[in-house]
Amino acid sequence: MMTLRDLPSVDELLQTQSAAELIAQHGRPLTLSAIRQTLAGIRSRFLAGEITSLPLHGLILSQVDSLLDAWLKPTLRPVINASGVILHTNLGRAPLSDATIRAMDMVARGYSTLEYDLEKGARGSRLIHAESVLQKLTGAESAVVVNNNASAVLLVLSALANRKRVIISRSQMVEIGGGFRVPDVMKQSGAKLAEIGTTNKVHLQDYEEALQEGGLVMRAHRSNFKIVGFTAEPELKEIVDLTHKAGSIFIDDLGSGAMYDTAKYGLVHEPTVQESLAAGADVVCFSGDKLLGGPQAGIIVGKKELLDKIKKHPLARAVRADKTCLAGVTATLLHYLKDEAEREIPILKMMSLTPKQIWGRAEAWRQELGQGQVIEGESTVGGGSLPDESFPTFLLSLTVESPEKFLKKLRTQNPPVIARTANDKVLLDPRTVPPEQEGALLVGLKNTLNS
Repeated sequence: MMTLRDLPSVDELLQTQSAAELIAQHGRPLTLSAIRQTLAGIRSRFLAGEITSLPLHGLILSQVDSLLDAWLKPTLRPVINASGVILHTNLGRAPLSDATIRAMDMVARGYSTLEYDLEKGARGSRLIHAESVLQKLTGAESAVVVNNNASAVLLVLSALANRKRVIISRSQMVEIGGGFRVPDVMKQSGAKLAEIGTTNKVHLQDYEEALQEGGLVMRAHRSNFKIVGFTAEPELKEIVDLTHKAGSIFIDDLGSGAMYDTAKYGLVHEPTVQESLAAGADVVCFSGDKLLGGPQAGIIVGKKELLDKIKKHPLARAVRADKTCLAGVTATLLHYLKDEAEREIPILKMMSLTPKQIWGRAEAWRQELGQGQVIEGESTVGGGSLPDESFPTFLLSLTVESPEKFLKKLRTQNPPVIARTANDKVLLDPRTVPPEQEGALLVGLKNTLNS
């Protein structure tokens, strides 16, 4: 009868060749920790009667190897997005252009001029990076990049509206992903919320009456939902002109960061940064990783006098962008400045694809797999931009025994494949799969179909 005395000791296991190989691969401290935890688990299961025999050295070290793999397996991994959602928030939103990746890689690999002035040979400021490109692109007097748009809004309100009234329509008291609520952000910044209008209607007179008591005016763009039906809202320029007439400041939180007219892709028009500035907005905030198509960032543009206050606020250091973000944002913006954005930025290339082009790719997938159907469908923008808007597309539809189980197996592939289901079919949309990922996608599909 076996007893715990038959279980090999840590030292015995360390003397084996298998342990030596694990140590060479993972290091001694981590391997030692995994051996101890594996042995403790075996002892516990043996004493509880869950196992009646003790494993030999080889099986124990195999369990150690599996434990080490589980510990070291990254949780942030690349995936193939075949869902048809272009800005998939859960999948990291905008994929980056090659030039953007190169720019981020270049500054990450070594030292850089992050806060160094080469001409003076002295300390410089990270706040200058991307500013000149944003000035040329948008016509703004000044600009600054922070780590995301939520930070940008919080920083702007903290710097300009602390202990001041901020007038905002009730139709814009929104909550976006992650529990980011406009009223809560205002409270955190020290601003005093002044709601006007109703949920579905706000009039210019509402702003006029509120401005008589003083305060700033803010517009929070409804990026991820629509109000339809019996609605009314003044034009942006009307609100801005009224705000300036009262001697106050207008802040525009655009959210999505569109630099192009999205109507050219068959979508509704999304307000652009340039339009907001042209209407006279004093400060405009927007995201870098939504419709702009760059890395996660918050971008603030506007009047120099106001941006100077924002840059000097203590919170600016807490939400500042790092060197890779600044390099990536600059590289992405240069695509727009050089009029090559639709050719270089992945999300714009995806939105530009025609149904005919997508049909050809879906049909090629069907022929390669030897099964499935190519059907009409819809792709969506996603990422808190253009709610309810979609593009016509073509999908590869697969009939399988259990769509949910099939999707689960697809997620175990290397790289994992993310698809969707409808009407008991597995659907894959070529719009969001770059051509360079097609080979890996087809391998993953074949492995899953044959498993």
